[in-house]
Amino acid sequence: MSSIVVSLLAAAALVAPAHDVARETADPRDGWGAGTTGGAAADAEHVAVARNRAELIAALGGDNATNGQNATPKIVVVSGRIDATEHKTCADHADPEYSLDAFLAAYDPAVWGRTAKPSGPLEDARVRSARRQGDQIRINVGPNTTIVGVRGARIDGGSLILTNVGNVIVRGVEFTDAADCFPAWDPTDGAAGNWNSLYDLVSLSGATNVWIDHNTFSDGDNHDSEQPVYFGRPYQVHDGATDVIRGSDLVTVSYNDYYDHDKTMLIGSTDTPGVDVGKLRVTVHHNRFGNVLQRAPRVRFGQVDVYNNLFVATDEDYQYSLGAGVESAIYAEKNYFRLGADVPAADVIHYWKGTRITAIGSLVQVGSRLPRPVDLVAAYNEAYDPDLLPGAGWTPVLRTRVDPAVAVPLIVAATAGSRRLR
Repeated sequence: MSSIVVSLLAAAALVAPAHDVARETADPRDGWGAGTTGGAAADAEHVAVARNRAELIAALGGDNATNGQNATPKIVVVSGRIDATEHKTCADHADPEYSLDAFLAAYDPAVWGRTAKPSGPLEDARVRSARRQGDQIRINVGPNTTIVGVRGARIDGGSLILTNVGNVIVRGVEFTDAADCFPAWDPTDGAAGNWNSLYDLVSLSGATNVWIDHNTFSDGDNHDSEQPVYFGRPYQVHDGATDVIRGSDLVTVSYNDYYDHDKTMLIGSTDTPGVDVGKLRVTVHHNRFGNVLQRAPRVRFGQVDVYNNLFVATDEDYQYSLGAGVESAIYAEKNYFRLGADVPAADVIHYWKGTRITAIGSLVQVGSRLPRPVDLVAAYNEAYDPDLLPGAGWTPVLRTRVDPAVAVPLIVAATAGSRRLR
């Protein structure tokens, strides 16, 4: 029996028990990503099982450098745990001329100052190191692709890249710990400078018609809170969980479980008008945001529908959930917020130079108290300036259903996450 036949039989054996979810498409009324079909049209030769990094790249087209342009309809069934790092460590990626100790000594603000970004041989060596790591952990995905997980599917240490592609579905996979071994130091970022990491767990850049559904996203056992502090700032090794930037459009993010992460979902990457204007239309529904610290989501420019999500904000480092950025138009409806006793409802929304937001039907539960309706915009306006305008300027129409906010915790607990896909 040929290896191709064996591969096809293996794929069929895994897809069938999953009730053929591999060929499911986004509901025609499931938010902005409605009608996304992914690889549903794939023929038998383009249905493949991936159990390791090499098989994943092969299933996506065979060459990671060109897979992002491979438009052949394809279904990739991720089975079990894939280690995208292939057990390589940060030391394995480090350029011979790079040393963190030397970098810290050279660019200490007391030595380098705070008015210019690092430059010179050590910064060049850091960039080369980062490029080597990126070549290892970035997994490029082309158009007309469905990636679906079975048997505890999990991708550790990898960053799924959707750049300038259309019609992609990602379902039923747990993504963990796309840690940047070589964060960039920017002394001009904010008043005290910041370390900035490079990799998202799933990155949408110029991507259209994408359905991100029933996945799980976290930092695994590698928490940013446990990283060291250099130059007085946290050495942050994680970026976004699912960022949607650079003119991405028509995206639905549904029934996912986000937990123990900092910068969770950035929609729009810059305050400068450009390719994002008129794009970044995203629906976010029936997700769990469990002790994520910020960006759930943070929005610039886009019309973003955020409804029926469960927000758990009990971590002492919690910052905010809904970030209103430049020319953003967030429509938040019937979400449930479970807040720690020291987290005021006024902090759920954060002003990032955006003034328009609809937030209606919200239920807020503080500690063990009963939930109560809260006007989140009014709560913010009472505590902070400038005032937000209680109206996004648009009303969503592409929805399958809107559940009562009081039912959201039970519905999300029963349905969200990679192991809940049926």
